[in-house]
Amino acid sequence: MLQVLKLCFSYPNRTLFTDWSADVGPGVTLVRGGDGCGKSTLLRLLAGLLAPDAGELHIHGVSLHDAPDAYRAKVFFTEPRSETFDRLTPVQYLAAQRLRYPAFDEQLLDRLVDGLALDEQMSKQLYMLSTGSRRKVFLAAAFASGAALTLLDLPFAALDKASIGFVTGLLEDASAHSNRAWVVADYAAPARVPLAGVIDLGD
Repeated sequence: MLQVLKLCFSYPNRTLFTDWSADVGPGVTLVRGGDGCGKSTLLRLLAGLLAPDAGELHIHGVSLHDAPDAYRAKVFFTEPRSETFDRLTPVQYLAAQRLRYPAFDEQLLDRLVDGLALDEQMSKQLYMLSTGSRRKVFLAAAFASGAALTLLDLPFAALDKASIGFVTGLLEDASAHSNRAWVVADYAAPARVPLAGVIDLGD
């Protein structure tokens, strides 16, 4: 579903990727690595939020270089630390995602709001929420989006035990998807989740 060909990317003081290639199919793929190895940067590159120095990215044959808007329409990624949506309530943020993704699953969203215990947070602006609650809102949007490629950065960070169990169950279900690819960046594999592949960036 996602094809990466000879990706190159460097920061001014560090090279992270040189002629790096990968194929990501349906199910859950883990991007594993320690602090500073490039996990979050790779997700931003795959989302089309960072421009690579060289290389090609394709989703279902759609090229980021040739058709950037069409490519990005197939990707869900909200950076967990983003302040872009701070003045929106979860209701407003989710409404915006609903408009962006044609396959957005409204029935699943209701289950996600309940399973992540977000009911009492829905009318508050995002900047008012705890780190964990903000992440839950972004996770709810990710799972409901129906996007061909969904990118999750440290999905369990700042979550309570019940929510960790709920998200783990969602990823277990996602591992069996035949029409969606999930890329999860974390320090280790999520428990009980069958993986379609592992991209190890080292420690």
